[in-house]
Amino acid sequence: MCTVCGCGDAPKFDAHGHDHDHGHGHSHPHSHDHHYGLGAAGVSVAGMTQARLIEVETDILAKNNAYADGNRRVLRALGAYAVNLVSSPGSGKTTLLCKTIEALGAAPLAVIEGDQQTSNDADRIRATGAQAVQINTGKGCHLDGHMVGHAMDQLVLKPGSFLFIENVGNLVCPAAFDLGEDAKVAVLSVTEGEDKPLKYPDMFTAARLAILNKIDLAPHCDVDLALYEANLRRVNPSIDILRVSARTGEGMAGWLGWLRARMVEKTLRKAG
Repeated sequence: MCTVCGCGDAPKFDAHGHDHDHGHGHSHPHSHDHHYGLGAAGVSVAGMTQARLIEVETDILAKNNAYADGNRRVLRALGAYAVNLVSSPGSGKTTLLCKTIEALGAAPLAVIEGDQQTSNDADRIRATGAQAVQINTGKGCHLDGHMVGHAMDQLVLKPGSFLFIENVGNLVCPAAFDLGEDAKVAVLSVTEGEDKPLKYPDMFTAARLAILNKIDLAPHCDVDLALYEANLRRVNPSIDILRVSARTGEGMAGWLGWLRARMVEKTLRKAG
């Protein structure tokens, strides 16, 4: 049982024609009739003590971390750089990703798409010419290390590739689940409200970079971008912040430069 989020059904890998049986140690048999914020585990589940909930959650995360470490070893051996893109629904992750793929040109890359249902986003990615695997999580609200490792098996990852993992739109559970990525990148639409980092501090504490997306809308929405950045740094003083409009291209050079610099850093670490 995933006490982090209380999410539901086992995920399905529609990209390669068979169900994924969630063999990473939990089947997500959760009821959505529960109350958040009660007790040390943060949730209340009928028939389970807080001590047992914490024990179960710890076991889940430990199993997940073992799978994530396996993913990390594969990526390290390839010299690949993996980005876990996290956000609320509607932040513009997929548009940003499509524009990024186009801008990176001949750079080797692959994409893992996470959504509860449909292959719409994976179809958009494949339309750019990039390879993509869709993970459908059903009622589940996050990707985990085992799902991502299974998806990586379906991809042809070349040495020195970028691997983009577009997580399920959710600012809660993905913060707790390591996928083996090199960095979490949190994407915020400027229309979401300047207090979003304060409401969901775990996600922005876990993120290495925050992208303030859709900045072309800022003049029309009475948005205080400086306050956005101040709140991000309140919860994570070391976070990198970029202002971007995937639609107009503003700020994309900074994002591409950030990616390339992180790839160089990883290559130098591997060589050293």
